[in-house]
Amino acid sequence: MTTLLLLLAGPLQAWGDSSRFSRRDTRMVPTKSGVLGLLAAAEGRRRTDALEDLTHLRFGVRSDQPGSLQRDFQTAIDWRSGKSMPLSYRYYIADARFVAGVEGPEPVIAGLAAVVRRPAFPLYLGRRSCPVGRAPFLRVVEEPLETALRQAPWEAAAWYRAKQPNDVELALHLDADPGDTRPRETRRDVPVSFDPRRREYGWREVVTADPVHVLNPEGRRPLSVPGQPDWFAAAEQPVQESI
Repeated sequence: MTTLLLLLAGPLQAWGDSSRFSRRDTRMVPTKSGVLGLLAAAEGRRRTDALEDLTHLRFGVRSDQPGSLQRDFQTAIDWRSGKSMPLSYRYYIADARFVAGVEGPEPVIAGLAAVVRRPAFPLYLGRRSCPVGRAPFLRVVEEPLETALRQAPWEAAAWYRAKQPNDVELALHLDADPGDTRPRETRRDVPVSFDPRRREYGWREVVTADPVHVLNPEGRRPLSVPGQPDWFAAAEQPVQESI
């Protein structure tokens, strides 16, 4: 199979899948509905257009730079009555970077890769207030989804790398295969319809795979290595003066 890899990076991201009323939450990783919505926008699809060909693509995401959770609130006034509306809370992920992948037949993936390079509509990271910070296209590889995500270079920013240890673990989340025996959870983020008159989402099973280990030569040197002497320990001992 063929896999399209995308870099989802920007000042703010918001990947909600269960928000209601005045509270808009976000997951800490991109949702399938959000990424497929980005691809649909790149193709120039309208919200009322069918999505069946996209929902059958296998989806996965790797957390290269998890980011931090931020909360904002918004106020509004009903222009007809002049009355204040209830405060609404919005949650975002700040300074995050994810490598997302979609796997499918080569002609479909090639077409998506082309439109992501030259999108028909502006692209957002889950919410309209979160535009992409850079073009999301990374590469197309002739590998299954999990292999492609494990082999892709680490895409964290230089300032983030400098704060991490020399050995880093990247969380990996994948659509579960029918025969996959790894622990899984069920999420309702498969878009059936983006039509504003009747939004509808289906369920999928998600596997949290073993993390991806990457070496980080730019990171902080560990203070000590288990099983080896700590050569700096002596420098921390007080100096005893001779009598």
